[in-house]
Amino acid sequence: MTPSDAELRTLLAEAHTIAVVGLSPNPMRPSHSTSRYLQGAGYRIVPVNPGQKEVLGEKSYRTLTDAARDHAIDIVNVFRRSEHVGPIVDEAIAVRPRLIWLQLGVTDPAAERRAEAAGVPFVMDLCLAVEHERLRD
Repeated sequence: MTPSDAELRTLLAEAHTIAVVGLSPNPMRPSHSTSRYLQGAGYRIVPVNPGQKEVLGEKSYRTLTDAARDHAIDIVNVFRRSEHVGPIVDEAIAVRPRLIWLQLGVTDPAAERRAEAAGVPFVMDLCLAVEHERLRD
């Protein structure tokens, strides 16, 4: 269930913490620039990247489940290839975020159906930073 623009505005306004799965420490990567933008917009970024100890000044976690032990996750933003998304979405559903977001170029209709069945709003194939900017009041 893809939220309407009005619903997205509300979800984004009420969110505080965004877990970013696949957040790269490389400033040239889209995950890095998007997350840096979201930090600048006032969100707490929680990196989920098992290969890193810290990204963007925040402790990095091996899994979403590990991150959710330390943080209330409002949005899960996924920067992984589409073929890797299914298990990530299943893990995200288990930590009960307000929104699951698959970045531009990332799609998984079956995962979308599972999120919908679990009552978790789902966006795919859009950039969270671009949409945040578009939806700002």
